[in-house]
Amino acid sequence: MIVHKGEISQVEDVRYPIGTFRFNGGIDAAQRKIWIDQIASLPEQLKEAVAGLSDEQLSTPYRDGGWTVRQVIHHVADSHMNAYIRWKLALTEEGPPIKPYHEDRWAELQDTEQEPIETSLVLLDALHRRWTTLIKSLPEAAYERTFYHPEQQKSIPLDVNLGMYAWHGLHHLAHIVVLKQRKGW
Repeated sequence: MIVHKGEISQVEDVRYPIGTFRFNGGIDAAQRKIWIDQIASLPEQLKEAVAGLSDEQLSTPYRDGGWTVRQVIHHVADSHMNAYIRWKLALTEEGPPIKPYHEDRWAELQDTEQEPIETSLVLLDALHRRWTTLIKSLPEAAYERTFYHPEQQKSIPLDVNLGMYAWHGLHHLAHIVVLKQRKGW
């Protein structure tokens, strides 16, 4: 559970410090606004979470066997770029199949290791500005549009995907915040 001032409490599983994403039925405009606000504010929250961390701290995994803070930041950028493209496809095509990717392999590529996190933080800021502009401009019916996820073998409505990515950003933000709390950084 996230609480004020960037602190996390009641962490039962460091893999899922805010729990797993759960979708419980209908999504209304009020719920969408919450998720849109979470997506819009994520880049600044990530910047604050990693501000002042040393190279050694950025190279620290958030859990045993987990990604480093650096990998987490670059992963969020990779993942959210994919999500944005999926939204554009769903809005311009009828139920398009999307291309899954191996996020674990992407996290091992050299750009993740060699590129400073600031590159992905700037990218996330610009990407989230465009994404939230797009999302806010949509008529109600557009949120029902879908894309097809071949690995999950199902169509995913944009409404549900919005919630998933709001959760996804907070999920990885919590990885960093919990690590900092555990390490006393």
